[in-house]
Amino acid sequence: MAVPVLELRNVNKSFGPIEVLNDISLKVNAGEVLCLLGDNGAGKSTLIKTLAGVHKPTSGEIFMDGEKVIFERPKDAADRGIATVHQFGGTFPLMSIGRSFFVGVEPTKRIGPFTIFDRKTANATAVKAVQEFGITRIDDGDRLIGGLSGGERQSLAIARAVHFGARVLILDEPTAALGVKQASHVLRIVNEAKKRGLAVIFITHQVMHALAVGDHFAVLIRGKLAANFMKGEKSREEITDLMAGGEDMAELEAQIGGGSEELHSPAHVRASDAE
Repeated sequence: MAVPVLELRNVNKSFGPIEVLNDISLKVNAGEVLCLLGDNGAGKSTLIKTLAGVHKPTSGEIFMDGEKVIFERPKDAADRGIATVHQFGGTFPLMSIGRSFFVGVEPTKRIGPFTIFDRKTANATAVKAVQEFGITRIDDGDRLIGGLSGGERQSLAIARAVHFGARVLILDEPTAALGVKQASHVLRIVNEAKKRGLAVIFITHQVMHALAVGDHFAVLIRGKLAANFMKGEKSREEITDLMAGGEDMAELEAQIGGGSEELHSPAHVRASDAE
């Protein structure tokens, strides 16, 4: 079997006496979309920040390509190819597309004794990167980010992450607050990233969007992994019930008590964790 690009083993995270993540074991492979589902307060944001190097696990281990890694800071995660795109794309409304695409890593050119921003190269590269993902409406790198739709901003941010070598793409609620057409643009981008061999972690509470792109699904409830399953193993209604508190938790406990392989595998929640 292929070695996962990214794997968590028994990861816990506490802030003082408050336990936010409890014994999380997950993995994502190249060319796979892992959909991380859960209601507000489920622990999704803390898990994202742990993967991105913002928080260090209280205990547990993180592996990339089978090698244990320790992220002391976000740059450590970024250097290993983990890129996080937050809900609003991390773009700058008053910047041009080209400038925003290269913020922090600006291409330059020399004019006499001076080194200046190479606007022409930045614009051409940004437009090409986005159009390769099928977003043809963005054709002018001098356009201001503020003039783009929410879906276009997300697409630009994803294209930027891929351009700069992301291997694991963490998307934090990328379709939240988007209309149907804009959300469909983003979902197409997610599928394109998967085709290019990226490992994608798609965080959402919108089940239909998850089902449209997901290969592998994990449901968090109060910081615990309540379910971990592959595409086709659960219906939309079953997933929605899980997110609302478990398949009715009495049923979930009954499954565990009955020896369900699905919920007893190492990457799944322990019987004592189901509430």
